[in-house]
Amino acid sequence: MYWYSAKPRITTFGCHAEPRRSMSVKAFARLFFEGLRMTTLFFFISVLPACKPDIKETGAALTYFDLKGYFKNNAAQLTAHNKPVFKTAIHNNVTESKKVTIDNWDRELSLFSASDINKPAWKDSYTVQNTGNAIFYKAKNPELETKEITINKDGNKVKWIIIINHTKNLLYETKEKLTYIPDSMYRVEKTQQVRLLGMNKYDIKGVLNQ
Repeated sequence: MYWYSAKPRITTFGCHAEPRRSMSVKAFARLFFEGLRMTTLFFFISVLPACKPDIKETGAALTYFDLKGYFKNNAAQLTAHNKPVFKTAIHNNVTESKKVTIDNWDRELSLFSASDINKPAWKDSYTVQNTGNAIFYKAKNPELETKEITINKDGNKVKWIIIINHTKNLLYETKEKLTYIPDSMYRVEKTQQVRLLGMNKYDIKGVLNQ
């Protein structure tokens, strides 16, 4: 979902064919900590998928709104329409905007579909409040990543969805607010605090029909 104009620098050690030049202590320290930063970043990237439990679909009736199925259908419709998206990405107050064509809508909306709460072990893990035109889900267990889901509807038609996710452990803390308005707009507001790497803030917004 995210794109940036700048590419990260990757520092390698001991891989150059040319003879090394001598460097100052200050230069060596900068190189060392840059390598440490990238190594730590790659560590988080490699271990994050392993933190998610392996959930197998049982085919049983769904307890809550079928978020995964909903976004799968939306991704298929958006792929068929193949319309460009005006996308704005803000990373730590640095903004970039451009019109893009999304080549994989399943991947583009993956954060939304991954927030589905229809897991067999979670069938009694959320309170449900239905007001007729809106459904509110709230996690009972503070350890659950998806804290709240609000779905506003007009009859059987979804008008908008807001999802609140929060993860915290000894290594990092991530907060997400996901907003989706069908055929109009989607937005990801994310704050991530990682030990040794500091704070990062992201705000990615895609506007359709531009």
